[in-house]
Amino acid sequence: MAPAAPCQVRHARREDVPTILQLIRELADYEHELDAVEATDATLLSTIAFAPENVESISTAPNTEPTSPSRPARCLLLFNEEGKPAGMALYFYNYSTWRAKAGIYLEDLFVRPTDRKKGYGKKLLSELAKEVVATNGGRLEWSVLKWNEPSIKFYESIGAKAMNEWVGMRVDREGLTKLASLLD
Repeated sequence: MAPAAPCQVRHARREDVPTILQLIRELADYEHELDAVEATDATLLSTIAFAPENVESISTAPNTEPTSPSRPARCLLLFNEEGKPAGMALYFYNYSTWRAKAGIYLEDLFVRPTDRKKGYGKKLLSELAKEVVATNGGRLEWSVLKWNEPSIKFYESIGAKAMNEWVGMRVDREGLTKLASLLD
């Protein structure tokens, strides 16, 4: 695996929220879902566990706010050789009942098109894998859209395996409210 182009990866800080929101919008546009973005600066500020100001470390343990039910997510930001934001990995912790171990679920990985083919996606995934290994975690997992062949090929090239025997399920919006009151 070729090394990534010069870059810096660190956990997001509160002052990075506008950058995170911009990257989310760019990802949504790439996925043809820009109109579905409901995230705002305020909602990101209230749901991400951030690193303190001036912390350059990517280690989560002592340097970031703790996660909680209301603040479940973390975000790694990658800055290119010019120091400009080039990508992000937004994630949260999950749990494997069979392994009785925590892991990481990568909600979104995004590298700006102008910064692709530089090893930045591999760098972000490698940093997440290091965190899973350091915490004796069970796995790093994520979903990818079936039509996104370039990403699928990239993920397979780094050793990821498609979970074809599983089907993603989701309940949201009105369905979530209906399910919550199903037996009331």
